[in-house]
Amino acid sequence: MTIQDRAKNARKASLTLAALNGDSKNRALDAMAEGLNSRKQEIIEANREDCRRSKEEDIPAPLLKRLKFEENKITQVIEGILSLKNLPEPVGQTQLSTELDTGLELYRVSCPIGVVGIIFESRPDALVQISSLCLKSGNAVLLKGGSEAALTNRILSEIINESTIKAGLPEGWIQLVETREDVNEMFKLSESIDLLIPRGSNAFVKYIMENSSIPVLGHSAGICHIYLHEDADPEKVIPVLIDSKTQYVAACNTVETLLVHRDVASFLPEIQKAMEEKAVELCGCDRTRKIIDISAAQEIDWATEYVDYKLSIKIVDSMDEAIDHINSYGSGHTDSILTEDNDRAGRFMSQVDAACVFWNCSTRFSDGFRFGFGAEIGISTSKIHARGPVGLDGLLIYKYKMLGQGQTAAMYAEKERSFSHKPLNKDCPL
Repeated sequence: MTIQDRAKNARKASLTLAALNGDSKNRALDAMAEGLNSRKQEIIEANREDCRRSKEEDIPAPLLKRLKFEENKITQVIEGILSLKNLPEPVGQTQLSTELDTGLELYRVSCPIGVVGIIFESRPDALVQISSLCLKSGNAVLLKGGSEAALTNRILSEIINESTIKAGLPEGWIQLVETREDVNEMFKLSESIDLLIPRGSNAFVKYIMENSSIPVLGHSAGICHIYLHEDADPEKVIPVLIDSKTQYVAACNTVETLLVHRDVASFLPEIQKAMEEKAVELCGCDRTRKIIDISAAQEIDWATEYVDYKLSIKIVDSMDEAIDHINSYGSGHTDSILTEDNDRAGRFMSQVDAACVFWNCSTRFSDGFRFGFGAEIGISTSKIHARGPVGLDGLLIYKYKMLGQGQTAAMYAEKERSFSHKPLNKDCPL
């Protein structure tokens, strides 16, 4: 079957999926979770083979870390699937209701986007998170994972497809795309695919945007910062920095650059000691290197997403300088400030141009599951439709429903009737 045929089948399935009620979708989520749990050993064996092959091919260490999908991660994704059941049904929610005139009512109602094409690297858990979110939000999905996870992705998509179809979902709602040629063809299928969500490198996202007329949602890099203000609480500094850098170093929400106000540069030896105990390599500006013995940061370091045990450090003279640095070199992903001054924190969070801005906490909280979205399909740094961790809301759009009793536009143009435009504050009955 060609990718064109599969995309058409996904389009057909999406129309059926959009009309399913919440109970039907929750039963399918149960079936998905049960299927993954019952075939856990098959998944682990496939993943170990992917890991073995990838090691032989010398793929980068961060990718290899993301690729590993053992029992603990399987348990986590199953928990994520089941947590979606507890979220309110997202489709069919009334967002606006207006009486245009007596007997003429307008409603804006949430609905699925339709068919979503998702391209991601390494992480098999992303396949499960994405498919469960698409199911709950009523979207069909075409999935292309990295070749390094080929066997894992194949068994996961097989289990999800079989279990959910048995639970009543339409055939074709989830499909795995495996060849690069099919991916390039996907970019041309604007009549069947409504949205592309890439999870990969800067160059990869840029390539998709330049080679497809389909709307693209996603982030191309996670160059995240922490700014240590002059009044930062010493008790909070090390725990937040260590967590932000090392809790899961391969994630896009790990901190890559630390900005330190000159008045608290005395923290640097303690920071160095804590980071080196976690095997984090440090590089820094000239002022930093006068205080601690580390390698010199190059210009490229300020604009690099390491996703590895490396951190760049820069001393700044003011919060304004820190904000300017973040807005110049950051990727608009997640940035945090450590300060005890509410006003300073508020100004930082207003002026930093990022999808997520935090106060006195780790950048690692930038995550759909931690936000209470159940899971996430990715993190968006765009400024339209969805921004930050993209959960169910980011996979929805809306339609306008108008309920009338034979009215015509001419009646109002010719002044036979007039608009009232009164808020109704009620749900759409249809």
